[in-house]
Order: sequence, then C-alpha cells, then structure tokens
Amino acid sequence: MLAIKGLGGFHLACDATNAASITELRNRKLRVDKPFALMMPDIETIEQHCFVNDAERELLQSAARPIVLLKKKPESTIVEEVSPKQDWLGVMLPYTPLHYLLFTDHYPLFTALVFTSGNLSEEPIATDNDEARERLSRLADAFLMHDRDIHIRCDDSVVRVFDDESLSAAHRPSSIYPLRRSRGYAPFPVKLLFDVPQILAVGSELKNTFCITNKNYAFLSHHIGDMENYETLKSFEQGVEHFEKLFRVKPEAIAYDLHPNYLATRYALERAEHENLPAFGVQHHHAHIAACMAEHGLDGSRPVIGVSFDGTGYGDDGAIWGGEILIADYRSYQRAFHLEYFPLPGGDAAIKKPARTALALLWSLGLEWDERLDSVAEFRAEDRVVLHAQLERKINTPMTSSMGRLFDAAAALAGVRQKVNYEGQAAIEFEALVDETEREKYSFGLNQDKVQIGSVVEALVRDVMAGVHTSKISARFHNGLAESVREICLKIKSEKGINEVVLSGGVWQNITLLGRTLSLLRNDGFKVYIHHEVPTNDGGLSEKGGLHMARVDFGGIFREACLDYVPEATVGEYCIIHVGFAISVLSESEAMETLDLLRQIGAIEEELGPEPTP
Repeated sequence: MLAIKGLGGFHLACDATNAASITELRNRKLRVDKPFALMMPDIETIEQHCFVNDAERELLQSAARPIVLLKKKPESTIVEEVSPKQDWLGVMLPYTPLHYLLFTDHYPLFTALVFTSGNLSEEPIATDNDEARERLSRLADAFLMHDRDIHIRCDDSVVRVFDDESLSAAHRPSSIYPLRRSRGYAPFPVKLLFDVPQILAVGSELKNTFCITNKNYAFLSHHIGDMENYETLKSFEQGVEHFEKLFRVKPEAIAYDLHPNYLATRYALERAEHENLPAFGVQHHHAHIAACMAEHGLDGSRPVIGVSFDGTGYGDDGAIWGGEILIADYRSYQRAFHLEYFPLPGGDAAIKKPARTALALLWSLGLEWDERLDSVAEFRAEDRVVLHAQLERKINTPMTSSMGRLFDAAAALAGVRQKVNYEGQAAIEFEALVDETEREKYSFGLNQDKVQIGSVVEALVRDVMAGVHTSKISARFHNGLAESVREICLKIKSEKGINEVVLSGGVWQNITLLGRTLSLLRNDGFKVYIHHEVPTNDGGLSEKGGLHMARVDFGGIFREACLDYVPEATVGEYCIIHVGFAISVLSESEAMETLDLLRQIGAIEEELGPEPTP
C-alpha cells in the first residue's frame, strides 16, 4: 500500500488485480464495499478492461482528467473486490508527472492501480507531508511525496456519460453527467442570467459543497464531503475562507438548508449572527430544482414541473421529504404531488438497515411480515416484537416521503441487500440487476396529491414469493416509477399548461430510471432539463442560493434585487431595498409617506449644504 501525493491531496494505491491487497486496503481504510477508483496508464489499457465510446474517451483525455464511470468487460482482470456487485468501474488517466512515472517502461509492474483518497473513511483527504505521515501511517506501507505545497484539498471529480438529446450541438461532444464536481472543474463558475448580490450558500449535509456568488457568476466549490464530523467542518471553513479571498467576495447574506441540525446550517446561522448578516433558509428540494434551472439559464418568468427525488430533505411540515413533484420558479414553489408518507423507525438506523424500512413499509400498508421474505428473516422473533412496538407507539419514528428510502425498501424486499455500509448501496445494487428486456411494470396510484405505493409493494412481494427473478422485479419497479412520473407530469400539464420538466436530486443518478423517464416525457412533447454542469445530488445544491431576483424600478432607474426575505412580494408592490435585498413590503400609502419623508430629508440636506471640512 503506497501513499502518493497528488495535486489536491494524497491517494492510497495498490494493485487492482490483487484481491488480497484490496481486501487489506479495505480493512485498513474501514471501507467495506464502496467502490474504489482506478488509475490506468493509457487509453489502450483502459480499453482492455472497459467498454469506451468516443464521448467517454474524450472525457478521460480532457484536461480535467476526471474519474469516468465505464462498463466493465467480462474478460477484465480487475478483481471483483474493487467494485463489489457492480459492473461499472471508475477509471482515470494520470494527471501529474509523478503519476506517469508509476507506469513508465522502467516500472512495468502494474497496468491498473487502485487510486483512492488518502484518508480514513469519512475524513478529509490528507494534504500536508507531515499530516500524511501522522494520519496515514497505519494505512500505508510507504510514502511517495514531493515538496510542492497543497494550499486547498481537492478530491478527484467523478462523471459519467449520458447522451442527452436536449443539448445543442455545441454542448453535445462530451454529454457529461457529473456525480462529483471537484478537481478539474471547480471553481469554474456557472454563469447566471442576472446579477446577484454577494451571497454565500453553504449547501447541505451529504456531499457538501458551498457556493459564492458575485455579479452574474456562481462559484461552486470543490467537493467537501459529508459534514458529519469536526474535521470535515474545518475543511469546509478553510474552503470558504479561501474562496472569499480568491474571488474578493465579502458575503452580504448567507443561504442555508432548512434542516436545523446540519453543521453547515449551524455555521451559517452562527456566522450571520456574529457578522450581523442576513441569513435565509432554503427548502432542500426547491433548491435542487432551482439549481438545475439556473444551470440551463432559465429566467424564472414561468414555472416548471420539478421532479425532485432523493434520500433526505427537511420538509415544511417537519417530515423527511424526498419524493417531491413541485410547481416551481426561483421565488417559490407549490408541492403538487408527493410520495405517500411511510414510517422510518429509528431514523438513521433505518437508513443503515433497509430491512427496517422494508418492514415498516409492510406494516404501514397492513401487509404481513412473512418469514419467507429476506427482510423479515433478517430479524430474530424478539427483535420483530420490539420493532412492531416501536411502530405502533411511534417511538423515534419520523415519517418520510423519501424516494431514496423507497428504493432501499424495494431492494431489501427483493432480497438484494438488508444492510448498507455506504449511501445508496442498496439502490445501486438493485439497479445493477435490471433486466433490460423486461417491459412489465408495477403501477403506482394517485390519490389527490399523494403518489400511492401500496399496489407496487404488494406486486413486488407477490413476485418474490412466486420466485420471479430479481432482475425482472428490479426492471418492473424502475419501469413503473418512470411511468408514474410521466402520468403526473401529463396531469399537471393538462391542468396548468406547464410543458417544462426539471429532474434533480440524488435518485436521478440512477441512469436506468433517468433514461426511461426522459424517453417517456420527450415522447409526450415535454421539454426536460437535467444536470450537465453541477451534480444532480446534494453536491449541486448550494448553487441555488440567492436566485430569488426581481427587477426593481427606482424612480425610472432599474436594478436587480434579491427577494429571499420577502417571497410574498408581487409585481407592482413597493419594497424597501437595502444593499441589494428587499427587506420589507409596503402598502402604497406607506410607500408614498416614506418617499415624501426621504424628499424632505433631501431638501434639508441641500439647504444645510456640504459638511464643513475640519
């Protein structure tokens, strides 16, 4: 195991064809199943192990040198331990001279190296030589260093190719679908249609990034990671300080996620209080939709249908949202439809053990806990009694409309995975099993504003009991969900006349669901927007901050102002504007009175003349 210093931090490297070596690395790094990235010396070597099309080749050889997800060839000698239960590999080419030296003719020992971040799982990557010796001494057997200082840590970017027909010819050569935007892409800005105040948006808890706006540019940070410990918080704070100096920005306001317990939210509120800055909360799923709108240059003058599917987001009602269909623009949103609520016993405990979510789902739908189901057999009889009591008494059992948790439960009921050790593992392995030829589908229902899941769960369980192959069950679930999105969008279109759809949120990393949904919507004439510059997951969330803008008439002079503090303001109303922010809505009589007072003050100042120079 070798620790190698790169551009944005250290990597841990070992032979990707040696199962024992990779197993040892997993044990040392405390990374049980999550896939490792690979580095290979050239395109020819990559093509020995993976299928590579022209767009993927272009991305691999681009100056950004991201990790690109590629379909693994059956004859590849890369061992299963690199990417357990998956047929995709994350591969990159060398991007520093030191990397190239590892693969020269003088050192022909390896054709493929695991190249993973130099850290214990969930910690920031090591950047300093002394820090690496201290933090990585138990992980690495040797160190390969250089004397060039790393001023800001920066993980490798992760992308995949998705052929999106909505892109213009000028943007189609790479068809990039980013999963992690970091080295090679950050801090290149997203250009906005209008000028905005200097705002810091602090992002969410998982896959955190932050964003700083300046005029008509949104500077999205490198990947920070999951904000679950002190070390990552310090890395976040260092990154914010670095960006503010780099882009000469002094935030005039701070935007934050509504979840009160997120470390990023606490940072925002504490800093706002300390520096006497305005701070405004943004609903998680509205932020997803607005970020994608901004990326595509939509001006917000007309609403879109926003389909925001992810694992966790704090809802207006205090529940955990995640299966949301919104009618939204930049300023506001209406929750048109949502996945029906189901219980999440133990909160995080259910996320880490999808079998808990599966049993809770069965209980909420009045379905039997049949021991022939793997999810039920996962629990001892006495544990099932405790879980049943927890559900009955609603003890530490928040309600959720999360599509991510529904995927977890479906995967567990289908027998794919009962416990996970990294985010999204059950859903990822469930997708990997899809039978591409299967055309049958499970049917979601609609009841007023709720997407009903009872018939889907019943059909899935019935198929499991009948011995239907898991690949067909997975395909039927994906097919049914794509069809449900189509039906809901058609219903909104018929009632509201909205023809534009935005797909955003971590669930849309599921390329099977994305492809089938896009095909259905476009066949029905919808204009559909997906991400191509920032990730669809929470890594792109911070881009939304400060986008509630309006054109304000200052006595014949027009300026842009941010409406985040007064979202109720409508066209034709009067507002008080302070440093680019609307801070209060006035009635016409209050406005006229205020303007009259300002004119009187101006007249007095003119009468007094300029202040004498001392």
